[in-house]
This record gives sequence, structure tokens and C-alpha cells, in this order.
Amino acid sequence: MAASSVVFTCSFGPNLRHFRTSIILKKHFSLQSCRSIYQGKLNTHRKASNLEFITKFKPHLTYNAQTIRWTTRQTENYEPSAATDDVTDPFHVAKDDLATLIPDIRKELNARQPELKSLAEYYFDGHGKFIRPITVVLMARALNTTINQCKKHLLPVQRQIALICEMIHTATLVHDDVIDISNTRRGKASINTVWGQRKAILGGDYILSSAAQMVARIRNDDVTALFGEVLIDLVQGELMQLGAKERENDRFTHYLCKNFKKTASLIAHSCKATAILGGADADLQQVAFDYGKNIGVAFQLIDDVLDFESTSAVLGKPTAVDLKLGLATAPVLFACEKFPELNAMIMRRFSKPGDVERALEAVSQSNGIQQTRFLAGTHCKEAIKLANNLSSCIEQRALCVLPGIVLNRIK
Repeated sequence: MAASSVVFTCSFGPNLRHFRTSIILKKHFSLQSCRSIYQGKLNTHRKASNLEFITKFKPHLTYNAQTIRWTTRQTENYEPSAATDDVTDPFHVAKDDLATLIPDIRKELNARQPELKSLAEYYFDGHGKFIRPITVVLMARALNTTINQCKKHLLPVQRQIALICEMIHTATLVHDDVIDISNTRRGKASINTVWGQRKAILGGDYILSSAAQMVARIRNDDVTALFGEVLIDLVQGELMQLGAKERENDRFTHYLCKNFKKTASLIAHSCKATAILGGADADLQQVAFDYGKNIGVAFQLIDDVLDFESTSAVLGKPTAVDLKLGLATAPVLFACEKFPELNAMIMRRFSKPGDVERALEAVSQSNGIQQTRFLAGTHCKEAIKLANNLSSCIEQRALCVLPGIVLNRIK
């Protein structure tokens, strides 16, 4: 598998003859590419529900489709457990490797101009979730054990990938807050509220530039290409988020592709970068990429659930933000099955008075939340399956626990 490839697998369940086909989407992973994958199958199954569509024509997954009613009933029993102990707790296992994560990032951001330094360091306050660097260091150590058996040390360049991943992620938060004109982030005033939109943009640019310098210092062309693709995906994903599709199934394809580009791509390519730097073969590189991809997609799906379920106090930012920004995420797209009037609201981006309130009510009266959690659960289950391809060690077991934490998080 080339470094710039993404594998999509489509499965068809018990009501159709079971078969699978894998399509390799090369570097230019456009919406048109996504749509063309499914078009031939959608024509004969246009009336399928959103969940049936995803389970039959899904990117990222390889499990047999079931009926929507069976799926909804089984959701509670499907979720990976978040129960853990210190031996397998990902945060505990990665603790030593990431003990100086924030100070080390701040050293990389040591700008000579005091105001730029303050801007760049503002979100590096130790209050993030750190799912991304944790995933990267656990994957790196587990891969090193798999490759060398008796050695599971973390290479300095692999740890650098964890820093780079967190820096790029944080830069996207800065730019997201500018685009969305957000007022708060992690329980405090957003960077654009404190310094204004223009300076916030420059702060995000500086973080990205510093991360790019770190990538260059690694001096590995394959790794450089991976992070170049990540940056392209981030921009394309943000542009995709600004669009809406008229046809319901096109919306889901659009939404899933956007989620990959905006969230999963960074984690997937960072995991693959550590595999390359550790000397992994092509198969292990793909395992690392696919694990990060599934964790990333699940993380974003749960993020979209929490925008409806959680409170501002817990999240540290306002709730129902996506609807107020005119965005239809999975809970709303699923709710369209029961409340087709949502389709018109989606097309006008919830711009009429009362649209946001009616959409919130529709989601609460549908199975949209449960179906989104189920979809996230399938990605978590796939991540566990992928982690089981690695040699048994503490880090590998922590990788099996991490999906449950992602699925059951409350903020």
C-alpha cells in the first residue's frame, strides 16, 4: 500500500449475496471519488435507511450488515468496555513517554516575539485530552516489540511524531475557532476572543510552521510526504464541512469523507509514520494506519454525539454548536429517517428561526444518538481487531483498551 492510499471496504449482508470489494483511493481523495464508489450499488437500494447504507456501503469497516431494527436493539451490548486498570490504562502506560509533552512543545514554539510566544502557547496548557500523542506512542512501542520482540523502546524520532501530531491538531483548533468565531475552548476564552481573529490566525500558522520544521528535521522523505498529505486533508475536510448535499446518501458519504480528512487522517498518518521510522514492513504500516483511522473516525462520531448529549460545563465549550453553524452531523442525518422534514433544514443550513430547536427536538425523539454510537462502536471494534495483529505487550493491550475509552468518554 502506497503511503498516500486509503482503503475503503464495502460489505453486503445476509439479505444479499455476501461479497466484499476493496477500492484503493489514491492521493486525490475527492468527494467525487467517494461518491463513485457507492453509485452503482445505491441505484438499486436507494430506499435503504442511513444506518443500512453505512453498514452495507461503509468506508473503513468490514462487518456484515444487519437490519436497522436489530442494529438499534443491539447497540448497548456492542460497545467495547472502558473498564481498565493501571496495567492497561493507556494514559498510565504512556505517562512516562509524555510526561514532558507540553514543556517540550513549548520549547519548539519558543518565538522571539513575546506576543507570538503567548499566542502559540495559549492552548498548550495541559488541559487537552492527548488521545493523539497517546495513540502514537503506544502504537510505536507496540510496533517496536512486534518487530524486535525483545525491544520495545521508543525511538526519539517516534516520540517527535507524537509532538508533531499534537501540534498540528492544536493548530487546527486555533483555525477552527477563527472560522467558527468561537468564544470558548476548554473552559476558557478562545484564542480569537483574547487576541482577535487576525492574530489568532497567525498563531495557528506559527504552530503549523513549527511542526513542519520538526518534520523536516526527521529527514525521512516518506514521513514528510505523509504529513504533507495530512495538511491537504485538513484543508479539504474544512472545505467539505462548508458544503451540503441534496441527496440523503450523498450526505452520509460526504460526512464520512469529511470526518476522515478533518480528524482521522492526522492520527492514521501519524501512526503510520511511527511504523516507518521503526522499520515496520508494509503490512504493519497498514495495521498502524488503519488503527489510527478507526480511532479517529470513532472519536469524531462521539464528538458529534456529545454536541447533543453533554453540557457546556463538562465540554468546556458551548453545545449544539454544529447546528448553530449550519452543520448536519450523524445524529441529525440518522434522525432524517424518522423526520424527513429535516432535509429541508439541512439544505438551508438551519438558517430559519426555530430550525435549530426543531432539529434538536427531532434528534431527541429519534434513534440518531444511539445509531451514531453504534457506528462509532463498530470502528472501535475494528481498532481492537487491528491491535490484535501486534505482539502481546503492555502497550498492545493498552491499544485494545483505548477504543473503549474513546467510545465512552463524556467530554
